[in-house]
Amino acid sequence: MSIETKINTRIFETFPKLVSERLCFRAYKKSDAETLLNIRSHEAVSKYMDTKIPKHTDDTEKRIEGYHKAFKNTKGITWAIIEKSSNTLIGDFGISHIDKQNSRGEIGYILHPDSWGEGYMTETLNILIGFGFKNLNLHSFSANVNLENENSKALLLKFGFRLEAVFRENFYYDGQFLDSEIYCLIQSDLN
Repeated sequence: MSIETKINTRIFETFPKLVSERLCFRAYKKSDAETLLNIRSHEAVSKYMDTKIPKHTDDTEKRIEGYHKAFKNTKGITWAIIEKSSNTLIGDFGISHIDKQNSRGEIGYILHPDSWGEGYMTETLNILIGFGFKNLNLHSFSANVNLENENSKALLLKFGFRLEAVFRENFYYDGQFLDSEIYCLIQSDLN
């Protein structure tokens, strides 16, 4: 039996706005740069990101431009997570490094600490993992996690992701080599 592995590129014609019970998921706007700076530069958030911490809105404006470019080039989708009742940007969720030949995408997510413990990321993964499999036609997701990020690992395991690999000192950041854990979720894992 042959499995269809063709990514649904029609998704990239118009940015897919999605909703859940308490959240809206939309494209980033340039006007979100200051709030994104506040989220990404927050010490509790940046602790496990292993990427350059933004210092100015110019940095997050460039990041938002990168999200738009990735979408235009069908390489990724990053949604701003908006809490409906307050209309507040609280984080984001992205599917990046979309590998069209192998129908695989890497997920990444952040959430402002003021929104931790509210179940927002569980709600987000419920909507966006489903979107990736059903609408984008992915076969699998990967997630690259800092070994010390226990909350992220627990979230992934809750959704059925499995630890695939531990790479020793495979990532150079901030003057040191870091280890990575790679988690994977295959669509059939949900059945």
